[in-house]
Amino acid sequence: MASRILHFQDVELYYDRVYALRGVTLELEEGETIALIGANGAGKSSILRAITGLSRIDSGSISFRGERIDGRDTARIVEMGIAIVPEGRRVFPYMSVKDNLLMGAFTRRDKAEIRQTLESVLERFPRLQERYRQVAGTLSGGEQQMLVIGRALMARPQLLLLDEPSLGIAPKLVQDIARSIIRINREDGVSVLLVEQNSRMALSISHRAYALTTGNVVVSGGSRELLNDPRIKDAYLGGAA
Repeated sequence: MASRILHFQDVELYYDRVYALRGVTLELEEGETIALIGANGAGKSSILRAITGLSRIDSGSISFRGERIDGRDTARIVEMGIAIVPEGRRVFPYMSVKDNLLMGAFTRRDKAEIRQTLESVLERFPRLQERYRQVAGTLSGGEQQMLVIGRALMARPQLLLLDEPSLGIAPKLVQDIARSIIRINREDGVSVLLVEQNSRMALSISHRAYALTTGNVVVSGGSRELLNDPRIKDAYLGGAA
């Protein structure tokens, strides 16, 4: 039976007295991919900021493998096994692909295993192998997205947080990134929490999903079922059949 890797319990989060999350509860089992869907301002990215310690919650609790992490420093949370790929493809533009990837292993000291992880990431993303010595700022948007995902994997996370990985990416590369997320979850055994406005893609590659509106979870359930849920179709899939 799968064990719970993340528990987000009754979390309240405010920015300047305006609530971003109001009593949000969600959980993630080991080996799952969970999608968070909703419009801008729904609270999706606030959940990721709360998990990583970038935003301090006002009430509730956040546990990783049964251990409370709310209130901890971001660096310690990363060391525990949580990595985030932030929105906006934040590469180090004047550094090579190689050096960008190695930045992801900054908390590690196991040089031989770092090399093994690097080889695995390059196998996962052949485009990065082709551009290994290239300056990251000259990559396409999709290639930069692959780079920041690869950089996060260099930390050997147990839980990978992805914030809008398809945003501003050409449709063909969106498909490549979606397939990569599936493989990271299935083959590497990394649990994934995916924030996406592309609700159809998110539901297609996840096991379960939570739909948010203005800081509240309004619908949750199995992703396949939600794809056919009239409420989800109308509000998040443009009423598509």
